[in-house]
Amino acid sequence: MKFMKLGSRPDTFYNSDSVRSVSSEVSSDLVVQVNGTRYLLHKFPLLSKCLRLQRLCSETPESSQHQIIQLPDFPGGTESFELCAKFCYGITITLSAYNIVSARCASEYLQMTEDVEKGNLLYKLDVFLNSCILNGWKDSIITLQTTKPFHLWSEDLGITSRCIEAIASKVLSNPSKVSLSHSYSRRGGRDKDDMSCNGSRTTSKGWWAEDLSELGIDLYWRTMIALKSGGKVPANLVGDALKIYASKWLPNISRNLEKESGDCNGEPTPSNSKSRLLLESIISLLPAERNAVSCSFLLKLLKAANIVRASTSSRTELARRIGVQLDEATVGDLMIPCSSNEMTYDVEVVSEILEQFLLQGQSPPTSPPRVKGRFERHRRSRSNGDFELQESRRSSSASHSSKIKVARLVDVYLQEIARDVNLPLSKFTALAEAIPDFARLDHDDLYKAIDIYLKSHPNLNKTERKRICRILDCKKLSMEVCMHAAQNELLPLRVVVQVLFFEQARAAMAGGQLTDLPSNIKALLAAQDDASRPHDGSLSTNRSMVQPEDQWSISGLKSPKSNLSTLRMKLAEDDDLGVNFHNGISKSNSSKVKQLCSIPNRPKRMFSKLWSSNRSTTSEKR
Repeated sequence: MKFMKLGSRPDTFYNSDSVRSVSSEVSSDLVVQVNGTRYLLHKFPLLSKCLRLQRLCSETPESSQHQIIQLPDFPGGTESFELCAKFCYGITITLSAYNIVSARCASEYLQMTEDVEKGNLLYKLDVFLNSCILNGWKDSIITLQTTKPFHLWSEDLGITSRCIEAIASKVLSNPSKVSLSHSYSRRGGRDKDDMSCNGSRTTSKGWWAEDLSELGIDLYWRTMIALKSGGKVPANLVGDALKIYASKWLPNISRNLEKESGDCNGEPTPSNSKSRLLLESIISLLPAERNAVSCSFLLKLLKAANIVRASTSSRTELARRIGVQLDEATVGDLMIPCSSNEMTYDVEVVSEILEQFLLQGQSPPTSPPRVKGRFERHRRSRSNGDFELQESRRSSSASHSSKIKVARLVDVYLQEIARDVNLPLSKFTALAEAIPDFARLDHDDLYKAIDIYLKSHPNLNKTERKRICRILDCKKLSMEVCMHAAQNELLPLRVVVQVLFFEQARAAMAGGQLTDLPSNIKALLAAQDDASRPHDGSLSTNRSMVQPEDQWSISGLKSPKSNLSTLRMKLAEDDDLGVNFHNGISKSNSSKVKQLCSIPNRPKRMFSKLWSSNRSTTSEKR
């Protein structure tokens, strides 16, 4: 901390209730009133340095003993006035980053300029501010913080802008050596990390973002704008700084709103408005680069935006940015509370994010601009063309793999939101159908989500159950899931028939026993064989998020949960058997499927194979 002492006399002010005076052999002839406090002073030392007091004394009639001067709305109050008065009397004063702003505003108010007397207070304060205070890192930040009570004065005098420029210049002077070390301790050793009064640099490493996080959002926003406009601070450092600031201030949002929620009945409050301004300012500072901030951080901002009911433009901007990086998200990140009481989670905003993610894959890969001129076009080498083709294929492959990853993410997310009894069927199906068919390598997780939804919504009618099962592709179900689906009483009978048909037909083809199937059905089953194989272990991790009561296995399915004899009777009565199977068999082939099912021997063996195994299991248990 930099200090400056002015004056040499040891005199000071003596207090007597609300009256203060200077110890002097000469009786006072001037009374100055500041915020209810009276000062018994002398005209000569004050008027010789304060042009404003000269004018006020000339306009105020003199009394018999004291001339009274009123100073309403004095900047900095009594402390600032005493500092200026002591300087006029030659009494020692101490200046630092904590009082330089109030002293500067007070001296401006009293017009203590060089026109009145050479070496006046205003001049000395400017020299101390520019030559020493603004050369120090901590002093610059402290001074900037102290401008808040004197907002208008500091803006008019240029103190605020000078502090911001000084802070930004220190970061921009060598941004590669200014890292954001989150393990840096703020308790001790801080005086070493500063700049001396003569401007020589000492160590400056790992703490600038944490120091800036002490600023209010208005001053912080202006400082970060100055840093970004310099163009030297990497985008990831800006992103890390914003994350540090958000982690310090955003947790207070939900805490403050919880205190006011019971008293304000949902009406806007000053705290809510302040929190909204804080959040929207952080959003506006986000770097444009893709990887400057993590997808998880963006989703946390979106959750906070829902809490404070941020503007639509801010939430749309967050949804757009999250959509670009959606493949980096986790299911926990997507569990965004709904701002209304209609649903537990905000499914609409996740749908919007997914839409933004899918839109980016529709644009063609970026290619170099076309070179004008015939000669230049012919000079483009074949190797460059091959390189561009390889880059295009690599980009397309990355996009394809990210869509597969997002498809798994969405299916597990559907399992979580399916438990919400207030979730409409239309929102569930719309989100499930938004995933491209190629992105779902299998439909096991989707089936789990549908099963959970059917259990949580037992009042769905037959049409609604058919509607939700229409998005399910039975050809992409594993053996384990098919076993479960065959005994699931919540599924429409049409789906059960599809599961039985495709599973038995696939098993027969694998054993080389079903040679009489139509060629187009054989091709259809063979085409889906690869997609139905188990994939990597990342999916098993996602499956573990499903609660224990929703997990099932082949061993658990050996005990029949449905009456299979009743299923046979309903299958015979159901008029849906004539409807063509989902997503693969055309109307022209439905007659061939009927013929296949009417063959007396093989189809019966196919459909009774599973039933007989369940009977044997049941008899063994009995």
